[in-house]
Amino acid sequence: MKFKKGTIKHIHDLLVSKQISCCELTKKYFSAIEKSELNAYVNLCRNSALELAEQIDKKISEGTEISMLEGIPMLLKDNISTNGIETTCCSNILKGYVPIYDATVWSLLKRENSVLLGKGNMDEFAMGSTCETSCFGGAKNPHNTAYVAGGSSGGVAAAVGGNIAVYGLGSDTGGSIRQPASFCGVVGLKPTYGAVSRYGVIAYASSFDQVGPITKTVEDAAIVFDVISRHDSKDSTSSNKAGENATLSGINNSIEGIKIGIPKEYFDGVESEIHKAIGDAVDVYKSLGAQVEYFNLPELKYALPVYYILACAEASSNLGRYDGIRYGYKAEKYHDINDMICKTRAEGFGKEVKRRIMLGTYVLSAGYYDAYYKKAQNLRGKIIEAFKTAFKRFDAILAPTAATTAFRSAANLSPVEMYLTDIYTVPVNIAGLPAISIPCAVHSNGLPIGMQLIGDSFSEGKLLNIANLYESETEGRFLSKIGDMGVRI
Repeated sequence: MKFKKGTIKHIHDLLVSKQISCCELTKKYFSAIEKSELNAYVNLCRNSALELAEQIDKKISEGTEISMLEGIPMLLKDNISTNGIETTCCSNILKGYVPIYDATVWSLLKRENSVLLGKGNMDEFAMGSTCETSCFGGAKNPHNTAYVAGGSSGGVAAAVGGNIAVYGLGSDTGGSIRQPASFCGVVGLKPTYGAVSRYGVIAYASSFDQVGPITKTVEDAAIVFDVISRHDSKDSTSSNKAGENATLSGINNSIEGIKIGIPKEYFDGVESEIHKAIGDAVDVYKSLGAQVEYFNLPELKYALPVYYILACAEASSNLGRYDGIRYGYKAEKYHDINDMICKTRAEGFGKEVKRRIMLGTYVLSAGYYDAYYKKAQNLRGKIIEAFKTAFKRFDAILAPTAATTAFRSAANLSPVEMYLTDIYTVPVNIAGLPAISIPCAVHSNGLPIGMQLIGDSFSEGKLLNIANLYESETEGRFLSKIGDMGVRI
């Protein structure tokens, strides 16, 4: 593949061959961040990053071998706990909160001596599709700053797409890795539920949330995934299958004869240029020897209401801990404890978070539980079974990541219209499946178009292979613009 500058392997080779020092590299990224207009970062870790860079340079000068991720500048979404570093979920209610422990995913990357540049901007408590609900203001699209970066992991996608980080970790509750990756023209992997530990990741909806990498290339996604996919006894939902199989070693295998299914329902309301881009991708896969077949998956029509009922119900429970007593923001003036809690939440939470808490509380309330929550859980089971049936026939499912390219703002959208933008990503979270979004075209408006590949549980190796072969066949030409932005190496 022609595109390789700024990727993990490329930078690793530069460090090992001493063509650039880790200190010099890290300073280049901080300099680019300071000049950037993307608002991708909400907190920088300059001192600790440069201290670690000095240690890595010393190791290299002494001839000590370094790991693939060692010395590579990266960022974390601001809902991933970092010991001693403020973690706010981009919400006023958590401003000033400094965790006393690390999330497991960050602990694993720390062992690799990854250089943390800072914390990435996001929608408040990961609730949003544009990054505009952040109390720090929204991240901007690196391809055109008049457009949104997507959400909720908009800051991480903008940083990677704008080349002011090599890679980052985001979280995906209903598409929050894949949709911003699509909007910013980068790769976003949402792993199987349970493949990556959620310990230390501030919860939105616990049965949907999953951490995954946002990277420049599929190969980079495989490198990062292989490090963070580990069984974790501190997370009761962590699977024993996590970390069983490395994916990097198998990303160049032939896909001759594999079967790719395309649900017809995924194309309702899709822009014509995006429809054509998926068709062109199908032609590429056919040329690689894959069999492609369109099929019906009618259960998808239930996905959006099921997701918003269940996710909001879980959010109303999870966010009940923010009461102004234990940590985070506390109202200054109040009459009694009930008044203090009410005022703390009214002042600390943004509009979208309040909206989802109220919706979740409503569907869990007496008289509505059976009508909404229980029915949604039953339909979730039907969606899971529908995907299981599909994967008896197909090795992977191909679909658009989003119905449109990045839009200018959600300001002119109603909440329901904004929720509808998640229609192509939420089914994966409902079923707990892995999926990856990769760039597949450039729209006539100059913005990237992403497609997603969906796999059966714990089939990340197969998915990454299918995605990597497409990327290699198209010579990464939909990624090439990244090299013109941010840090140039």
